[in-house]
Amino acid sequence: MNNGKILYDFCKDLWPICRSLTGNGVRKTLNYIKTIIPINIHQVKSGTPAFDWNVPKEWNIREAYIIAPNGDKIADFHENNLHVVGYSIPVNKKIPLEKLQEHLYSLDNNPDAIPFITSYYKERWGFCMTHNQRKKLKKGIYTVVINSELKKGYLTYADLVIKGRSDKEVLLSTYICHPSMANNELSGPAVATYIGKWLMQSSRKYTYRIVFIPETIGSLVYLSKHLKHLKEKVIAGYILSCLGDDKMYSWMPSRTGTTYSDKIAKRVLEKKYPGYKTFSYLERGSDERQYCSPGIDLPVASLFRSKYDTYPEYHTSLDNLNFITPNGLNGGFQLVKDCIKEIEKNSVYTIKCLGEPQLGKHGLYPDVSTKDSYSMVINMINLLAYADGTNDLPEICKLINSTPGKLLPLAKKLSDAQLIDIID
Repeated sequence: MNNGKILYDFCKDLWPICRSLTGNGVRKTLNYIKTIIPINIHQVKSGTPAFDWNVPKEWNIREAYIIAPNGDKIADFHENNLHVVGYSIPVNKKIPLEKLQEHLYSLDNNPDAIPFITSYYKERWGFCMTHNQRKKLKKGIYTVVINSELKKGYLTYADLVIKGRSDKEVLLSTYICHPSMANNELSGPAVATYIGKWLMQSSRKYTYRIVFIPETIGSLVYLSKHLKHLKEKVIAGYILSCLGDDKMYSWMPSRTGTTYSDKIAKRVLEKKYPGYKTFSYLERGSDERQYCSPGIDLPVASLFRSKYDTYPEYHTSLDNLNFITPNGLNGGFQLVKDCIKEIEKNSVYTIKCLGEPQLGKHGLYPDVSTKDSYSMVINMINLLAYADGTNDLPEICKLINSTPGKLLPLAKKLSDAQLIDIID
């Protein structure tokens, strides 16, 4: 089934809403998603600590515009949400062009695009416009109006836990904080929402946790509330971002590059998406910084079509509904679905004791040593060596140069002896 049109319509419906780290736009977006899947919506008060951070004030905006000396209204927020700097404080004043220029933002290297600019943690105001429009501004007195409110309120996020036969979890995380941009970021929530709907209609081995958060502060808040549980239960996870264009497929591994998520993503991309691109963790710029940071170290990789900050439309008004396509969105959906199906079809092995077990005590070491018995024992010992909860059967076979036919009977013996857990 091609879900492209459904996903594209999702993006069209949410396109007009002004989203930010906080505010009514986020709540409207989450309430829309809740009509499709039964997410749980949570609110956290401004000032709440999240590790080294604190939840910022809540920001809402009603209108923003500039009146030029000739009476024309320009940089109108209602024409494009990107015209106003995110988190701008209220302003209503008349100022000369030379003073206004201190509050204007444009891109001289992308002169037809309105840039996406924010100031979440420093109170200021500003407007964004195309560089071509900015060059045409005439000297004179300009009226600037920003009808916004910055006050103590709430950060809003949502999650959905879809139970499986195992309490081990796969984490999917996406953003709901970007205004007037389609690939970054309406494609991520679109794919995450309909992956959630598909999972709810499927038989599941694992439990799935889908998280809709504002970038950075949202993941820090979520981790601060759920870290112990996530570290105990999550075996794999993906950040879903920039999944709507049809230019390429790409991914970014976790900080270590050795997690189960990394192995699954690479296996799927090699098998089904030739020509894909791998980005280094050194090229990170999103919530992989939080999920994979030292001490947290969750097994989380990132899945993309065109990765953020690699296409000229990124963080501008050109990342619009013409940049994404139904075909591109369907491809992003299929990539995530294929990774989940690969996780679901294989078993992960986890040793249950410290140190190598004494196999003889468990009736697993032969009384007489022969060439055949040695082969069985070495395969069993090697299987145990890589049964660390991050390797499935294909990966262990690859690591120890064996085959599923040889390892499956040994895994059953080790499981029956209570020496390993098999999540299947």
